[in-house]
Amino acid sequence: MEKENEQIEDIKKKLEECQKKKDEYLAGWQRARADFLNYKKDEMERIGELIEYANTELILKILPILDNFDLVEKKLPENLKKDENIKGILQIKNQILDFLKNQGVEEIKSIGEKFDPNFQEVAEEIEAKDKESGIIVEEIQKGYKINGRLLRPAKVKVAK
Repeated sequence: MEKENEQIEDIKKKLEECQKKKDEYLAGWQRARADFLNYKKDEMERIGELIEYANTELILKILPILDNFDLVEKKLPENLKKDENIKGILQIKNQILDFLKNQGVEEIKSIGEKFDPNFQEVAEEIEAKDKESGIIVEEIQKGYKINGRLLRPAKVKVAK
């Protein structure tokens, strides 16, 4: 009888030991799983940032083309603005603008606004009697934001 009790006690100890090991292994597995899920989430964010960065770099390379379209359009004589060929070429500008808009790019409104160093860069200060000091009177180069963040500041002339 005593031998049976000893065997039962040994079995109970082994069972408790197995239970402790099971709890330890389960906790370790749960930590490893949580670490893996966190890693996976962090990697997805990093990949998203890389894609966004690559898109930003591409868009920055497209902006000078758009600047040239703006320059041509500003200097275009009135009699040519109605020409169908010119309208077709300017349609390309509109397609580029639509593409950029779909990528989250928006123009920074400058002319007539108060100068904001977060979105504009002063190229020149000029005398403007009819404008209050610090108001943007001319835009040399358009500025753009992408998803609310500055992509390229506008280069402007500001009233003294």
